[in-house]
Amino acid sequence: MRRIELADAGFLYMEKRQTPMHVGGLHLFTLPDGADGPEFLNDLMAVLRTEEPYRKPFGEYVRHGRAGALGPLYWEKDRNFDMDYHVRHSALPRPGRFRELFMLVSRLHSMLLDRNRPLWEMYLIEGLQNRQFALYMKMHHAATDGAGAMHMINAMYATRKTDRTQRSPFSLAAYEEYKTRRRAARQARVVPKEAELRNVAEILREQFDTTANLMGAFRRFGSAFIGRGDGLAVPWHQVPHTSLNTQVTGSRRFVAQSWDFDRIRAVCKAADGTVNDIVLAMCGGALRRYLLAQDELPKHSLKAMTPVSLREESDFDSSNAVGFMVADLATHIADPEGRLRRTQESMRAGKSLLQSLSRREAMLFMQITQVPALLTSLMGLATRFPAFSTVISNVPGPQEQLYWNGARVDGMYPASIVFDGFAMNITLLSYNKQLHFGIVACRRSLPHVQRVIDYLEEALQELEDMVGIRPGGGAAKATNTKTAKAKTTKAKTPRTKAPKAKVTKARTTTGGGRKTAPSSKARPKGSKG
Repeated sequence: MRRIELADAGFLYMEKRQTPMHVGGLHLFTLPDGADGPEFLNDLMAVLRTEEPYRKPFGEYVRHGRAGALGPLYWEKDRNFDMDYHVRHSALPRPGRFRELFMLVSRLHSMLLDRNRPLWEMYLIEGLQNRQFALYMKMHHAATDGAGAMHMINAMYATRKTDRTQRSPFSLAAYEEYKTRRRAARQARVVPKEAELRNVAEILREQFDTTANLMGAFRRFGSAFIGRGDGLAVPWHQVPHTSLNTQVTGSRRFVAQSWDFDRIRAVCKAADGTVNDIVLAMCGGALRRYLLAQDELPKHSLKAMTPVSLREESDFDSSNAVGFMVADLATHIADPEGRLRRTQESMRAGKSLLQSLSRREAMLFMQITQVPALLTSLMGLATRFPAFSTVISNVPGPQEQLYWNGARVDGMYPASIVFDGFAMNITLLSYNKQLHFGIVACRRSLPHVQRVIDYLEEALQELEDMVGIRPGGGAAKATNTKTAKAKTTKAKTPRTKAPKAKVTKARTTTGGGRKTAPSSKARPKGSKG
């Protein structure tokens, strides 16, 4: 048995039927030219079902030690591994639109992983139009974080269409080959040294304006939660109660969309911001529109937890190496530039704090500051005292075109976690000159989450108008494809004096041309995907 470290075990302790703690992804592919669909997919199923030693912990299940449910958790090798349980072949009902695909992924993402088995499942999905197929996979967050999952994806796919593999995505041998190619050695887990503990204490003393010892710093830790620090946004401080901060059910809703990276980058350059700044401004603008439409825009701004990878470049084996900052989304500000600048200010303050720590010190600092959020979740108080309004995560992905045994990888859409007090999660992944957004929400708390996709497009157009990229307010396409046809409609924005925004709905086109992202056209009004 191997003991599961506290940072990883926290996701297992927090899990219950209503709050599954797995992360996942929906990947879209186009069959190779001339390939027979059923035969090609059967060959891929054989690859996925290859039985060989798996990298840890994907061949292991969770078990309790002698202390029982209240004690430490351990990884134990599964000696009765059932490949047919973990790898499944599914088909969509006709007509095989993205609407049907999202409905299936929403259902699969709602179901708990079986702790009596290794904590992962994969579904190869056929039945999509235009010679496309999909792969949905989910893994427990105790086993991997976003950066770790990207290492697995890079080991699974190839940059050349002619490359072939007969190994499972979880293959230990394939993963070791990938690490060798990256010329990286295994990285030991963080064990804080005495000098680093003293450094963290110094940072805490500086942050909380005290010269007392470490315990004194912790006693004053609450001072950060009442807004001290130049623009620093902190958990719990003026976090409003909205439908985003309710108790969730186990039912999920998944929607996805892509935007050209060049579009985002053009706004970055004109507005003197980073990609993350513009993405957060898009999300802030979209959530403001969503809450206005629900007639529940609060007086105080929404705050978003933004995960930050603390993983060393050579660290391929840690399950979780992540911290967080708090972004002020400035949803109470009507002016798009005012919202952007306030968000930038909060992110600069958060980065300044993290940059004052070494990577090891930052991991210790984050573990300390995340304890209250863990306790409120375990005690069932997250809906009464939400630390954040939502989670917005930006995961860097591969920038070159990838293939899986000759099938073109058209898109990668993340599917993450929601839990009590955080009924929506927005995660995006950069891949091949596009940003792929995956939004997961509690179906009951946020029944109209699909509208956020359109509001994101409106918010991006608003930012483009702000910097003068789109003179005259002309419509801009949401995806970069020569074959996409844009359809523009007017969307009402209740209780706001701003001009009515225009929504661009790009159709998905495939075949010989480049793939476009799943669009709002694939999720018609009234869809219950």
